[in-house]
Amino acid sequence: MSQSNENGLFLVGVPGLEGALEAEARRLGLAGVRRVAGGVEAAGGLEEAARANRQMRCAVRVLMRVAEFRAMHLAQLDKRARKVDWRAWLRPDVPVRVEATCRRSKIYVNKAAVQRASGALEAAGVPVAKDAEIVVKVRIDDDLCTISLDTTGEALHRRGHKTFVGKAPLRETMAAAFLWEMGFDGSQAVVDPMCGSGTVPLEAAEIAVGLVPGRSRSFAWQGLVGGEALSAAGDVPVAEAVQAYLKDKDGAGRFLGFDRNDGAIRGARENAERAGVATLCRFERQAISDLQPPEGVAQGIVLVNPPYGGRIGDRKMLFGLYGALGAVLAERFAGWSVGIVTSDGGLAKATGLGLEPFGPIDHSGTKVTLWKSRLVG
Repeated sequence: MSQSNENGLFLVGVPGLEGALEAEARRLGLAGVRRVAGGVEAAGGLEEAARANRQMRCAVRVLMRVAEFRAMHLAQLDKRARKVDWRAWLRPDVPVRVEATCRRSKIYVNKAAVQRASGALEAAGVPVAKDAEIVVKVRIDDDLCTISLDTTGEALHRRGHKTFVGKAPLRETMAAAFLWEMGFDGSQAVVDPMCGSGTVPLEAAEIAVGLVPGRSRSFAWQGLVGGEALSAAGDVPVAEAVQAYLKDKDGAGRFLGFDRNDGAIRGARENAERAGVATLCRFERQAISDLQPPEGVAQGIVLVNPPYGGRIGDRKMLFGLYGALGAVLAERFAGWSVGIVTSDGGLAKATGLGLEPFGPIDHSGTKVTLWKSRLVG
């Protein structure tokens, strides 16, 4: 059995967007970064897990692997789970809950695996409760048992400062990864013609300023042994970071969102205020036919997550919408990069923009594609 305080991290990603997650892990300075299906592996312990949780925009959650061993039957799982030094990470005053997944293994009943792991935890003096926020994850795959601690808690797309959410929203983790795939580095203007609650412009503004995405929320790692000692020291205050950006880049109003729904625009503005980036963003009620590039900006990125029939609206009605969007972009946004997120290739082609597919990507159970192109004049 292997066990170590530096046993490694698994950064859970959005399936199909592992490339953006890998790039972000390398920018963060994590060691041993390796892309795998569904995420990225990296070296590190609790300190690195805490940093990844607070600073990474593309990760869904961060798991810290604490033990790995073969388990051919339940008695063996019970015995080896009891040898894990649970108290090295888990506190006697903070309850945990156990989740188990068994695949291609002699142990094939998830509930039985949960019971054995729970017994081992209780024997070590760690309380187990069904509604606990800290989760011990047991994965048995081909008889290899991997035990990890979920250091995140609520998924990382929950930034903590965005309370208004529109219909069929694009999650923040996906928006950040799509921006990376579009080549966004913080210097370009970003326009979302169907912005909903404002996710794309808000993520773009925060990336440009260099804000820490997890600054407004708590995490599961704070309830682990040593978690209280890890602090957020060194973060630049939001207002100070925004002012420095404005002085340096003159970026006021470079991140724009438009929508035909008054409620969505009000919600997006409120989200921008709570995030501290309202001076960098502009949200307006506007039809696609009135869409224009921001004044004085020759190039930038249009990134949009329109309705695509499977979730909202009727497909036949949507061909006209996509056609109108394509015509406006072709006429007025020459030199800009365009990205359209949709599950329907026929709708993407209806724009007439000659878009190339990137994907598929798993969007909450729906397979979507990022259709992208650079518009020529």
